[in-house]
Amino acid sequence: MTASPTTPSTAESRKSLIKLDGVTKVYYTDELETHALAGIQLDILEGEYVAIAGPSGGGKTTLLSILGLLDSPTSGVYLLGGQPVESLSRSQRADVRNQRIGFIFQAFNLIGDLTVYENVELPLTYRGMPTDERRKRVNAALERVGMSHRTNHYPAQLSGGQQQRVAVARAVSGDPLILLADEPTGNLDSANGEAIMELLAELHGNGATICMVTHDPRFARHAERTVHLFDGRIVEEERGDRATTDQQELRESGFGIDR
Repeated sequence: MTASPTTPSTAESRKSLIKLDGVTKVYYTDELETHALAGIQLDILEGEYVAIAGPSGGGKTTLLSILGLLDSPTSGVYLLGGQPVESLSRSQRADVRNQRIGFIFQAFNLIGDLTVYENVELPLTYRGMPTDERRKRVNAALERVGMSHRTNHYPAQLSGGQQQRVAVARAVSGDPLILLADEPTGNLDSANGEAIMELLAELHGNGATICMVTHDPRFARHAERTVHLFDGRIVEEERGDRATTDQQELRESGFGIDR
């Protein structure tokens, strides 16, 4: 990953990676205006792990869609890596999504007629990356999530937890600036959900910047900071008291993923 691990000595010097200033999102129909987001102010630093929490309908997924350039704000400013994104063309937005943002979805979104290897490789193919480089990145990503032994399997041959691990490998194979995770444990049982959260914690401990939507306070506690949304507004932010010590312990213990 491109960001540096979070330590007490570097936390204050981290640069802003994502900055939202007065972002709103309004959906219009013939008879109704729905205000999904209202005046969002948010700053996510390089190497930070942020959870976005709140009840259903509070604006969490809308906010993540805007962060991932899948949707555009009605008003306000969005800076990604210090650059405004509102002026990007459709093709430029697609390039940014492919090269700078990794997505992890609740529904996995794996392609059923592609193997595990091919699913992870596909976004790299869209980049026009040479075959040897693709192979190196795919194998490294699958090894990272403990799925290198399932390279030639198809999604239907995997458990839900295994499919989500492959989805994580696909997200990290391109070395994105930020990982956006939308309820990544939503379709998993508690044991597999915890395993995915441990995997995200390991990625964060190695320097990944992560923004995760979750409705579960157990999983939100894995983050350094939790942003609470209600009716499209940020109503509270809290810092995780385990963040710094968790990352340090991960690095010192040589944390690994159970195969």
